[in-house]
Amino acid sequence: MIRLAFIALALLTAPAVIAETRVPQSQAEISLGFAPLVKRAAPAVVNIYARRVVEARQNPFMNDPFFKDFFRGFGNPQPRVQNSLGSGVILSEDGIVVSNYHVVGMATDIRVVLSDRREYEARVLLGDEEADVAILQLEEADDLPFLTLRDSDHVEVGELAMAIGNPFGIGQTVTSGIVSGLARSGAATGQARGYFIQTDAAVNPGNSGGALIDVNANLIGINTSILSRSGGSNGIGFAIPANLVSEFVHQARQGAERFERPWAGMSGQQVNSDLAESLGLSVPDGIVITELHEASPFTQAGLGVGDVITHVDNQPVNSPAEMLFRMTVAGIGQDAKVTWMHDSEERQSTVVMAPAPDEPDADERKLNKSTVLPDLTVALANPAVIARFGLPLNTEGVIVTDPGRLGARVGLKTGDVIRTINRDEIEVSADVEAALSRPGRSVQLDLMRRGQRLSLRFRL
Repeated sequence: MIRLAFIALALLTAPAVIAETRVPQSQAEISLGFAPLVKRAAPAVVNIYARRVVEARQNPFMNDPFFKDFFRGFGNPQPRVQNSLGSGVILSEDGIVVSNYHVVGMATDIRVVLSDRREYEARVLLGDEEADVAILQLEEADDLPFLTLRDSDHVEVGELAMAIGNPFGIGQTVTSGIVSGLARSGAATGQARGYFIQTDAAVNPGNSGGALIDVNANLIGINTSILSRSGGSNGIGFAIPANLVSEFVHQARQGAERFERPWAGMSGQQVNSDLAESLGLSVPDGIVITELHEASPFTQAGLGVGDVITHVDNQPVNSPAEMLFRMTVAGIGQDAKVTWMHDSEERQSTVVMAPAPDEPDADERKLNKSTVLPDLTVALANPAVIARFGLPLNTEGVIVTDPGRLGARVGLKTGDVIRTINRDEIEVSADVEAALSRPGRSVQLDLMRRGQRLSLRFRL
């Protein structure tokens, strides 16, 4: 008993072992816990509080000539404030932050709070609703913790991954999982379209804009959405790849006002087994070109309808969304190496990544107050206009780029092609202005809308 007591006393008085805090260096160390990794990465993940003032919808009877007297002074619309909560990631010590567009887009007031409770005002440098990415600049910030962007093309399915964000506004939260899939296209919800990394690390509302990191605390993606019927995590979350974020940061630092994507000037579809057999391909890979604009850089590189694009910069492409992603991360002004098949023969070409050419001159003009439809804005269709409004590649003629208040009331929509006005042929933007400046008591507009003919008639 005396000997046992002596051993116990020796254990109690032994010096404590101080654990070393560092990033795990091996699989064995990773299995012991993620605490060192979290301590390194979490300070660069921020909470974002954004708000915007929106106009309340006006009573629909206020402009009605019969009912407006009954509603005069009743229910006047009052501006209301919309608040949003999300996450963001600091990418540089001078305060460049990436988040989701749906968190900060159109916000009038953005406040960013760091994990150490420091707060900064922020402004949006560059945002894009389609990609659901926004780049922010923190005001008067320096010497901030930040995460390094990893080349997301080297991310593999099965890698360990961690998501850091502010789910449900409860505070910074860390979840772990793996990379469940790559090249997920058309799977995200909301406005985001494109190419995503899939993870089973729990992502919930409020995690939007937060970090998806690897075991070296490098940023591999920005959490953007989930697939869920309940609104909570079901183990299927999507992140915007770091390579796309890198291109956004580059354009934001260059002072771009709008995110520019290279113009393909083509339509295509994924090659399935039936198509592969008919095209003489051994496996169903790539996308087959179904339509090609004469000004497309792919036309200049020698490709044509029926050819199959299999790789861009040595990366496989198996859907139009993946093709656009590969072109986008290549960057405006850069050359991309394209691998394609023609008559079962593999070829390679260098294609210049450039925005849609604004030629011929679109001559976009806004009609003045003296015309029948003031504030109607029209432009001549060219590749830039076609790309801007997502119109079919074969679109020709004068396009409605903004119907204006009265134009919308008579039924005009953005993207309509004006063929005639009062039976006068419309060939250039000036023809619209001239036709709508002539005196008359009635107007007939003949249009093309999504390939369908349409006539609008109204009296003045």
